[in-house]
Amino acid sequence: MVTLQRIETWAYRVPLQRPVRTSFGTMRDRPAVLVRLTDSDGIQGFGEAFCNWPAAGAEHRARLILEDIAELVFAQAWTSATEMFRTLSQQTEIKVLQTAEPGPFAQAIAGLDIALWDLMARKTDLPLCRALNKTAPLHTPAYASGIQIDDGAAMIADARTAGFKAFKVKVGFDLISDSEKLRTLRLSLLSGEQLMADANQAWTLEDAKTFVTTIQDIDLTWLEEPIRVDAAKADWAALAKAAHMPLAGGENLLGEVAFETAINDNALGVIQPDAAKWGGVSGCYDVAVQAIRAGRRYCPHFLGAGIGLLASAHILAAAGGDGMLEIDANPNPLRTKMLPGWPVVANGMVTLSDTPGLGMTPDLSALAAYQTFDGSVSA
Repeated sequence: MVTLQRIETWAYRVPLQRPVRTSFGTMRDRPAVLVRLTDSDGIQGFGEAFCNWPAAGAEHRARLILEDIAELVFAQAWTSATEMFRTLSQQTEIKVLQTAEPGPFAQAIAGLDIALWDLMARKTDLPLCRALNKTAPLHTPAYASGIQIDDGAAMIADARTAGFKAFKVKVGFDLISDSEKLRTLRLSLLSGEQLMADANQAWTLEDAKTFVTTIQDIDLTWLEEPIRVDAAKADWAALAKAAHMPLAGGENLLGEVAFETAINDNALGVIQPDAAKWGGVSGCYDVAVQAIRAGRRYCPHFLGAGIGLLASAHILAAAGGDGMLEIDANPNPLRTKMLPGWPVVANGMVTLSDTPGLGMTPDLSALAAYQTFDGSVSA
């Protein structure tokens, strides 16, 4: 049983010298929202809430945790993080309807869930992955993500030098040029290396069919979000039938029912929930187990700071299967300064610490220059 006494949140922003382009928009800074929980014994745990979009979202999520959800966190003692996750999700349903903001509430609760899992694993003296699964290994495969297709050759070369053997490239800008550039990149890979592509929901069904037909000679490990996630079930099924590679998605699904449907519909071969965006550890570990049992590949999505990446790695290690951890190949001080020296990738693998909880405590003082908000509330 855990009684929480204090919640702290921070928002950070790092301006980008080279903006990160996607098919739907451009990131001109790297934001992050971190949360720290402290219990009645003085034990602490850290979490992270998704805040990449909208551009002004970080400070909103940090305040949302303190001003709309904290009182619910303090209202009772918790037997588990999963109990808190389910209770907060249920008790904020009317606020979600009132505000029409299911995403921000889900992201705030996800950050709190990660923090409580970290705290509880520390109390039981177990690394988080082994609090989930006692036989979990302390390592997991990883791939380099966020690779801009126009800079693909240089970014893949840098990622290879850093120890990666799999790479994901952003597409969705121009059907013909994307396919030509992708083909060139695939031909440049070494034996045993993998290539994936992420379209970020860029295309109509017909455009996506054209793309998969055009690149049918290219060996892709998966094609991610080629069409809108809310496209008709029949459209996803038709595209899956036309594609020679597995389709991937999940970062923009929200809720247990949505993931159960995605797993059971068979259109997605790769399931990709984002622990900082929905579910935290509680929801995403359940999804991972269900996906693997159904014969799907669980590859957690993540594009943020260091805490969410650590949580994603622990969930993946605990779940098992043949999935890979997504690690953004673009510069991000909110990861490298917060967690100096981690992750280290060797032969395509990342190692986790056997230290209790997430295994590392973030160095918040190293992020002071990027801070845009901090606040706290006590029980």
